Amino acid sequence: MAQATCPHVKDHEKKVKPGSKGCEECLKTGDSWVHLRMCMECGHVGCCDSSKNRHARAHFHTTQHPIIKSAERGENWRWCYIDDMYLQ
Repeated sequence: MAQATCPHVKDHEKKVKPGSKGCEECLKTGDSWVHLRMCMECGHVGCCDSSKNRHARAHFHTTQHPIIKSAERGENWRWCYIDDMYLQ
């Protein structure tokens, strides 16, 4: 997995805590998800693009918060939706 830096980290990544222990929207509707992603600007937890609802990406489109990180145990990566890239 190639990694790089992007200019959005400086303005959009903050020290946040997860807003829930699962996808916030799926928990409200009783739906399921595949993997979880956490917004690094506000702590929103949403389901990944492999999930049918893609709530993490929908959160980006609604808020323009571009940096997410995997909320899965054992995974330590971040992603920028604007630059479409993995981050260091």
